[in-house]
Amino acid sequence: MNIPFREHHLFALLNEYEKQTLPLDLFISHYFRDHKSLGSKDRGYVAETIYSLIRWKGLLDHITNDNASWQDRLEAFQELDIDAIQTWNDIPPYIRVSFPKVLYDLLEASYGPARAMELCLFSNSAAPTTVRANLLKTTREALLKSWQTQYEVIPTQFSDAGITFLKKINFFGLPEFKAGLFEVQDEGSQLLANMIRAKPGDLVLDYCAGSGGKTLAFAPQMEGKGQIYLHDIRPFALMEAKKRLKRAGIQNGQVLKSDSPNLAKLKKKMDWVLIDAPCTGTGTLRRNPDMKWKFDDEMLKRLLGVQRTIFEKGLSFMHPEGRIVYSTCSMLKEENQDQLDHFLKTYSLVIEGDVFHSFPSPAGMDGFFGVVLKKH
Repeated sequence: MNIPFREHHLFALLNEYEKQTLPLDLFISHYFRDHKSLGSKDRGYVAETIYSLIRWKGLLDHITNDNASWQDRLEAFQELDIDAIQTWNDIPPYIRVSFPKVLYDLLEASYGPARAMELCLFSNSAAPTTVRANLLKTTREALLKSWQTQYEVIPTQFSDAGITFLKKINFFGLPEFKAGLFEVQDEGSQLLANMIRAKPGDLVLDYCAGSGGKTLAFAPQMEGKGQIYLHDIRPFALMEAKKRLKRAGIQNGQVLKSDSPNLAKLKKKMDWVLIDAPCTGTGTLRRNPDMKWKFDDEMLKRLLGVQRTIFEKGLSFMHPEGRIVYSTCSMLKEENQDQLDHFLKTYSLVIEGDVFHSFPSPAGMDGFFGVVLKKH
């Protein structure tokens, strides 16, 4: 396929994306599903180029003009020397790193100008592709051995179940995926899940479970004993969690919708409660660059209120001798340390162990925050 064919789809996709509200990754996936004429190399080019254009849209619009077409932006991007532009002091820092001013200012207030720029530039790079071996069914060593002859893979540095692929592949077509031997999961997310040190026989509530990514990671240490409850207000996410639990061979997990009468029976009984709180997602902008352009002050204020409400509800399920884990995929102090300070002061809690905080870095993990809390 030649370049004009690819660019036709590139611009068609971008123009359609601007008229709707789906997240970028989901919209691209739907577009590819509806346009079967795009081969795997075409899809790779289109997706990679779109992610680059969305990441650098703020800078590209400054260089072109506010009414630039996607074709204008692509031409400007192909000429762009990003490293050189970082030294142009006549362009404001937030434009040089292609971030909304309001978000850049928050990062600068927390980390200082040099670190803020560094975090923004890292957030504009491609994220590594990392998977987690399902220790209920296999070992990291077994997966590495079977993949080393076919793919470029290395073990992760900190998670003992993680493997990083140095080149992208279609994971979901692999027989090992269909057999439930692994899940795609960032190393930082794996380490967060490790903060839940549930023993066989414990009761655990994953209160904002989504499709169950953290549960899938910590479940093996329970050896099928005890019970994991997955709760979320989104029924479609819980349906996906059910499928993933089955594929992973986790038999001691059950989903609870928000209107389940069984939820009230769990009050003050949980050995572990996980609050993987809804957040701005600023730690995962490498994977979701469109999210930064949706960020504003009102969104942050609303999320801070939601996080406090959810934490208080989740805390009501913790046994007096239990533990509660608060986590986000945010880099913002307002969602992390400030919220932690509020929880400690308001609920007479103390920190157990170290506070976990990762940041986007080249070939490294995404940005996450996590802390284990218990009653004073």
